[in-house]
Amino acid sequence: MELWDIYDKDKKRTGRTMKRNDWILQDGEYHLTVLGVVCRPDGKYLITKRVMTKAWAPGHWEVSGGAAQAGEESLEAAIREVKEETGLDVSGCRDAYEFTYHRENPGEGDNYFVDVYRFELDFNEADVKPQEAETDGFMLATAEEIAELGRQGIFLHYDSIKQVFR
Repeated sequence: MELWDIYDKDKKRTGRTMKRNDWILQDGEYHLTVLGVVCRPDGKYLITKRVMTKAWAPGHWEVSGGAAQAGEESLEAAIREVKEETGLDVSGCRDAYEFTYHRENPGEGDNYFVDVYRFELDFNEADVKPQEAETDGFMLATAEEIAELGRQGIFLHYDSIKQVFR
């Protein structure tokens, strides 16, 4: 059973945990998610397409990400998620923290912080090993191509993270 830490409004751990996707959070309580944006030196970004069997946003494009597990630091979670979803090891990249945003879903029990990381890594397409259960392929895209997917409404979180694509 996967557990997530519960945070207060100041993004401090409360000492309590919740079961994964067990939306019990009160207003003013949050869980932590991370996004790991992987960029090559040539300015292209690694994005993946969600499998069509996903309950939410099937077929949409995204960057690697997911929930931080209980006791896991934000950066650790971002490195783990990138590795699980793409096979790329970004642990040797410079300190990649960019910013945090949050979402409030009053009365739904699902409020969350999102820590966004930008990892610069020199890699080839052959190095990418997409997680088959989660992704239906990948693409190396320019910031302009990602912006177009965002305009089409098929790139997850685009409006919240667009400044990371520079």
